[in-house]
Amino acid sequence: MAQGRGPVKTAVITGGAGGLGRALATRLLGEGWHVVLVDLAGKELDSAGALGLEVTPYPCDLTDEQAVRRACAEIVATRPSVDLVIYNAGITQIGLFADMSMETHRKVLEVNYFGAVHVAAGLLDAVRTSRGAHLAVSSVAGFAPLHRRSAYSASKHALEGFFRTLASEERPHGVAVHIAAPSFVATNLGNPDSRPGGIARPGSAVDGIDYMDADEAARIILYGVRKGRTMIPVGRVARLAWWINRLAPGLYVRLMERNISEGRD
Repeated sequence: MAQGRGPVKTAVITGGAGGLGRALATRLLGEGWHVVLVDLAGKELDSAGALGLEVTPYPCDLTDEQAVRRACAEIVATRPSVDLVIYNAGITQIGLFADMSMETHRKVLEVNYFGAVHVAAGLLDAVRTSRGAHLAVSSVAGFAPLHRRSAYSASKHALEGFFRTLASEERPHGVAVHIAAPSFVATNLGNPDSRPGGIARPGSAVDGIDYMDADEAARIILYGVRKGRTMIPVGRVARLAWWINRLAPGLYVRLMERNISEGRD
């Protein structure tokens, strides 16, 4: 994905102001891309300019469909092309379904699933024009169960279902679709910013296992995109989970429950 001669390519990254999104942005900037960071207004987005001149920040609430539509239209109007869209924005939810409100369940779906769908709708034609790519940042919870994260897992399963189908629909237009599935990326440990209903910042859970660094996760993801991989398990735990869940789902569930329980102790 390194830039060659010619016009600077543009990557749009949702949730790009911090954590994994910022790590992806930093690596793409190092390869000569222009990066558009779409995120909630705040200190993290305000500091995005420090990443370099080839950064354009866009404050936007992805659950506001009309606001997303306006932001996408402005991005298309101001950039010569949109070559890669990275759907990274998300929130996590930690807690048993029995203790969860429907409001919490809907909020997680609104951000993690519908937020991505809103952006995909707004940039679909632009990515077709560039014969570019969509990259959805899912999770191990997108292809397997994950204890105490029913709403989060549901949102990531929906995300993967959407983008797998989109891949089939967009292939005739020369558009690639990639899904990255990290396990636990340590982006907000010790800074959960917990909200009612168990909603929290991604990467803040203390019951995870084998955490990996955001920059290393970004490196693996972009390497997978360069190699044209449609599914990119990110890290050792994600790769093991992918294969164990496919070959022995019952064993995966037992291992997952045991390890998550130990992580809470």
